[in-house]
Amino acid sequence: MQLRCVIVDDDETFVEAARDVLERDGVTVAGAAGSCAEAVQRAEALRPDVVLIDIRLGDESGFDVARRLAGNEQAAALILISTGAGADYEDLIAESPAAGFVPKAQLSGAAIRLVLGMD
Repeated sequence: MQLRCVIVDDDETFVEAARDVLERDGVTVAGAAGSCAEAVQRAEALRPDVVLIDIRLGDESGFDVARRLAGNEQAAALILISTGAGADYEDLIAESPAAGFVPKAQLSGAAIRLVLGMD
């Protein structure tokens, strides 16, 4: 199954690197957002299958973005990403509406499919 995603991250260099990796792995990057407001707008307009959300999003929290996106009628699957270790955020990840967590260094189509139970 072809997956469509939106990447929510304020680091444009990372977004471009992630786009390259994911598209080589068969995941279409439909768009990107650098803030909560942009994430909500892009998710509503593009209706991706999955939204990848950086935990540290500038002055905003990726956890807040995830909660806001999860409240939408057509909510996509949500996966939190970070350069930090998942163990650092274990309780917050478990309490969030996200399907799971993937370290940025391990981000791939296979990692997304594993979190979504599509492996």
